[in-house]
Amino acid sequence: MTTLDQTFSTAFAPSKPAGTTIMAISEHIFGIDAVPPTEKAASLFGSIKSLAHHVRMWVDSCADYYAAAAMYEQLSKLSDTELLRRGLSRDTLARDVCRACDRAADR
Repeated sequence: MTTLDQTFSTAFAPSKPAGTTIMAISEHIFGIDAVPPTEKAASLFGSIKSLAHHVRMWVDSCADYYAAAAMYEQLSKLSDTELLRRGLSRDTLARDVCRACDRAADR
């Protein structure tokens, strides 16, 4: 072999088999951020629980506004005198009814 061939073969010849390097890299990459399955399950359960809570709050809010709409419909048919006798004003009737039916304000 000539000196040029020797230089080329030593410069580009791997000192370790290629499989070890790849394995070491993959162990390094995938081993650092590994999360145990119990933590993943707990995280998933927490996410589902949070989603269920938000859906429940949304359903409660829809029910509150439906009740307020029904109450407003009944009270809006009353005369101004009857509303005043009940301590209500036609100007603030919608706001008063929504406030009365809002369960979130009670929490």
